[in-house]
Amino acid sequence: MALGDVGKLLLIVGAVILVIGGVLILLTRAGVTQLPGSISVSNGSFSFFFPLAFCIVVSVVLTVVINLILRLRQ
Repeated sequence: MALGDVGKLLLIVGAVILVIGGVLILLTRAGVTQLPGSISVSNGSFSFFFPLAFCIVVSVVLTVVINLILRLRQ
C-alpha cells in the first residue's frame, strides 16, 4: 500500500468519524439521548447502560458505507 493510499484512507476514516460525531451532537440537541432498545439497569450505587439499538444502527450504517466505498474502487 502506497503512502498516498494510506493518506486517502485516513481522510475517509476521519470524515466518517466527523459525520458520526455531528449526527450524535444533532441527536442530543434534538432530545434523543437513548434509542428504544437500549439496556439500562440501575440498582443503588450500581448502574449499567448498553446502547444496543445504537450499536445496531452504527453497524448497519458502517456496513453500507464500507460496501459503497469498496464497490466504487472497483
